[in-house]
Amino acid sequence: MHRLILLRHGQSVWNAENRFTGWTDVGLTEKGMAENRRAAERLKAGGVDIDVGFTSVQSRAIETLHGVLREMDRLWLPVHKHWRLNERHYGALQGLNKAETAERHSPEQVFQWRRSWDVPPPPIEPDDPRAAVSDRRYAGIAKSNLPRGESLKDCTARVIPFWREGIEPALRLGARVLVAAHGNSLRGLVKHLDNVADQDIPLFEIPTGQPLIYELGADLTPLRRYFLGEDGAVEEITWPGRTNSAAA
Repeated sequence: MHRLILLRHGQSVWNAENRFTGWTDVGLTEKGMAENRRAAERLKAGGVDIDVGFTSVQSRAIETLHGVLREMDRLWLPVHKHWRLNERHYGALQGLNKAETAERHSPEQVFQWRRSWDVPPPPIEPDDPRAAVSDRRYAGIAKSNLPRGESLKDCTARVIPFWREGIEPALRLGARVLVAAHGNSLRGLVKHLDNVADQDIPLFEIPTGQPLIYELGADLTPLRRYFLGEDGAVEEITWPGRTNSAAA
């Protein structure tokens, strides 16, 4: 059996301020750092160990991965960072307050931007200071590959190649893998792993600081998936018409 741990980063500064963050690089709050410690405690209580870590190139996810590894005395483990695990790009919405944006454009429109499968936000202009083209961490990436705004469908499409080229090979070698990333990039992985329907995946919530564990078969087909709670307690996840085969 192969084990995959998915962890959404702890609360960021812009999470606390109710802002669209996307590819804007912001750090964690004190609450976010505490959530990292809680996640590590849950992993230890559940007897879950790690062999390798994957994360995005955004500080809040990197801090989350390092925070968990530190608490588990695993800072020496190999870590791989890749832009394809970044949060969904929120285009011209980045930095805007979500409530104020709903007042300006209507709650229904903002809900579509945030929670639809294939409706992208308004794109950011290439010369906008918030655009990724001027960020050194993306210097080696063709400008045509850098998003100006993404739907969840777009985000999923650029996450899956890294799953296949980076994460999947590590799992096949027997590594216990921790992926510390973002709400939407992790949703993309969940959709791919479980073949979740387009209309169901945007509403699937991954709480901050609560590890999502996948137990995978030899062919990396999910056998079981569950959230890990306090003291190692598990909360099983099933999709309509399916069961956790390992628990059945």
